[in-house]
Amino acid sequence: MRPGLILKLSSPDHPGIVAKIASYVASHSGNLIEFSQFSDQLQKKFFARLEIDTSNLNVDIEDFKSGFGTLGRSLQATWHFRVLPYKMKTAVLVTKTDHCLNEILWRTGLNELPIEITSIIGNRGNCRQIAEQAGLPFHEIDMDGDKREAGFQQIRSLLVKQNVELIVLARFMQILPDAFCQEFSGRIINIHHSFLPAFIGANPYKQAHVRGVKLIGATCHYVTADLDAGPIIEQEVDRVSHFHSPSDLSRLGRHCERIALAKGIRYHVHDRTIIDGHRAIVFPD
Repeated sequence: MRPGLILKLSSPDHPGIVAKIASYVASHSGNLIEFSQFSDQLQKKFFARLEIDTSNLNVDIEDFKSGFGTLGRSLQATWHFRVLPYKMKTAVLVTKTDHCLNEILWRTGLNELPIEITSIIGNRGNCRQIAEQAGLPFHEIDMDGDKREAGFQQIRSLLVKQNVELIVLARFMQILPDAFCQEFSGRIINIHHSFLPAFIGANPYKQAHVRGVKLIGATCHYVTADLDAGPIIEQEVDRVSHFHSPSDLSRLGRHCERIALAKGIRYHVHDRTIIDGHRAIVFPD
């Protein structure tokens, strides 16, 4: 990750926004490495993500950031800067299955994901060995029965203590309390099979097999108080046929979950997402 800045911006759409932003960067000898934009003609909104090479800036980076405020306010914009390089402090929550956790660990080891995993938290001990092999602390928290509320309080305490910026639900099979979702709004990513709401509850792949589905997939989304209804970041699909057994569907589903989650995390930590109400604007790389 090269030194520089990422700028995310959203504003009412009107002519000249791109030219004004580019002129500001150029006037301070910044170099635009990337300028991704989207003009929503239906809602008259403008969205953009910029990556700026700051190696030749004629001002201090903090002065560049603060100076942008004059332009940003004139555009009636909401914006966010991130200084590069960086690593986002991330906690991974799990239950029993480990395929999504392993995918995160693998891609982090390859330096595909600029994250620092602060801990792995599980309401079961199934993933403890994987965490320990990766040299990461594992916190097992009992959330059965009437221990659920206290369990989430323990999780919250860990997240706050570790200054966690991103929470990944890597097949964490617990429904998050509304207050928890609100406190960490825009910072929780979840992954699940994309049969919802058609096949809810246990054995969704068996239900799908019985109904003869032709497509299976996975959805990666931000978590909100509305269960599995948050802004969608990424979806992955695979075509299936009559000869695929429920175990085949589960195998293919795990693949979709791993890929969709990895992409969703990558887009988030590289500041390629902008939450706009019930949807996420995504600028893929």
